[in-house]
Amino acid sequence: MGLLVLLAVLMVPEMAFAHGVDDKTRVFLENNTGVQFIPFLYIGAKHMVTGYDHLLFLLGVIFFLYRPKDILLYVSMFTIGHSLTLLFGVIADVGVNAHIIDAIIGLSVVYKGFDNLGGFKRLLGHSPNPKIAVLIFGLFHGFGLATKIQEFSLPQDGLFTNLIAFNIGVELGQFTALAFILLIISYWRRHKSFLKFSTTTNTLLMSAGFMLMGYQLVGFAVS
Repeated sequence: MGLLVLLAVLMVPEMAFAHGVDDKTRVFLENNTGVQFIPFLYIGAKHMVTGYDHLLFLLGVIFFLYRPKDILLYVSMFTIGHSLTLLFGVIADVGVNAHIIDAIIGLSVVYKGFDNLGGFKRLLGHSPNPKIAVLIFGLFHGFGLATKIQEFSLPQDGLFTNLIAFNIGVELGQFTALAFILLIISYWRRHKSFLKFSTTTNTLLMSAGFMLMGYQLVGFAVS
């Protein structure tokens, strides 16, 4: 039940502001010059730890993964995807509407919850290739990170190094958050309630994804 409590916390309305940047960070980014490796490392880690949409998707990805090598493989596919588009999006200055990309990220959460519930097997007779799906959604998650960085029009001086630092920070934050989530899931799996409430948990996961999608689509419509 501990994971249900965690999901309930993540599903409150404030989750829609997962990509928010506090005033102190905003001032730093807007006035940054040159290579600032450690600050960007910290900002990347902080962004991922507070990025509820990314964490909800990863929760769905690892929910039914029991072997460490499988967890490592899927998380690596996600990491490759979001790292590529994060760097490409900023360096090439590829403009993507933030509301649309975040709505797709919300869709990724819905997809994973639906897949965990066996929805695709009942609907299509088979599930989409999970590794390819994680990689593709990872690409969209990376564009989500890129759109947030692009808001600050960072100077070109030291940009690539700063982006590498930010990306490393994202991975450190992701690792920290996943370690915490895995501890909860590993403990919960020892109890009969894990399978009993897995349907409820993944239904909540889908609900959270729909909330994210709805918020972003409304934002797009009124922007």
